[in-house]
Amino acid sequence: MVGMRDVAKKAGVSLSTVSLVVNKTGYVSDDMRSRVKTAMKELNYVPNELARNLYKNRTNLVGVIVPTIRHPFFSTLTAHLQHELAAQGLRTMLCSTADAENGEAEYVDMLRRRMMDGIIVCSHTTHPNDYWTSIDRPVVAFDRVLGDGIASIGSDHEQGGRLMAHMLIHTGARHVVMIGGPREQFFDLAAQSGGELDDFDLHKTTFPTIRYYLTLEQELRAAGVRYEYVEAGSVQDFQGYKDAVNDVLNRMQPDGIDAVVSSDIGAALCVREALHRSISIPQDLQVIAYDGTYLTDLAGIRMTAVAQDFEKIAQVAVGHIIRAIAQSGEGGSTTKRGDGRKPYEPSVLIPVTLKLGDTTR
Repeated sequence: MVGMRDVAKKAGVSLSTVSLVVNKTGYVSDDMRSRVKTAMKELNYVPNELARNLYKNRTNLVGVIVPTIRHPFFSTLTAHLQHELAAQGLRTMLCSTADAENGEAEYVDMLRRRMMDGIIVCSHTTHPNDYWTSIDRPVVAFDRVLGDGIASIGSDHEQGGRLMAHMLIHTGARHVVMIGGPREQFFDLAAQSGGELDDFDLHKTTFPTIRYYLTLEQELRAAGVRYEYVEAGSVQDFQGYKDAVNDVLNRMQPDGIDAVVSSDIGAALCVREALHRSISIPQDLQVIAYDGTYLTDLAGIRMTAVAQDFEKIAQVAVGHIIRAIAQSGEGGSTTKRGDGRKPYEPSVLIPVTLKLGDTTR
């Protein structure tokens, strides 16, 4: 097996010079570098990546934790994160908590033992805040707030709620149904602290995503538009969404329901079932999707959707984890925040956009 000593001999340079070229550290003249690279090519020398990473105290491996890759939002997000990490010379280790026996605990253990450089957390966690801050290793959260001091990136869901409200109010919606996850998620902070439950407190939850529902409710109430919320189960419970959609459409005429808002999955199921029942869209029923994945073009009708910017999310999240890894390598803290935001508000908000389709008037 060809080693660095063979390369050094072939190039006529010292072993330390070859090491500097391979590990991309220190100064090497252009002539020396060229000779080393030529020798490496002629000898078909492949650097030992494990040894290089140990030398740099790096693995170039970043964990990405999502609830499930079966969900189109998280599969789309994961694809963008993996692409952006690869562009930065980093590999992705994926953890789907709903599909893995040990969930996130194994990945956190690997991070603590420096078997990976950092973690991007995109799944809900039941761990208390001090669990994440005690890791003292690079952690970045997306659409989750893991505690004060840990960077959190989120889409601007309040903006998303206002965009949907404006559309529905100005198209004359009279009874809007929102289909989403368990309502108790809206108040997980209040439940932990024993505080009062207030449907319109946007900051009593570690789930920033629910803010588009709460903001939509606020706007509809102010405009005098009737609304209700229907629970559809957890994020991976597709049957729960089917059942919720059928329940809503069964009540559509007697209850005067004329608009449905849900994630891409719920909205797509609603459109397909409505078409099956010969319900006229958007004349009799308007549907707005939230996320803006590929499903919005596959429901039989191009759906109006609030679209999250997956490319920007990935760029910002990866930028944060790279800076956190660099700070960690320099011995600095990875949990400084100090941006003046509320403890349970994302430190970076990424704008969303409204994509008009054929499911709204």
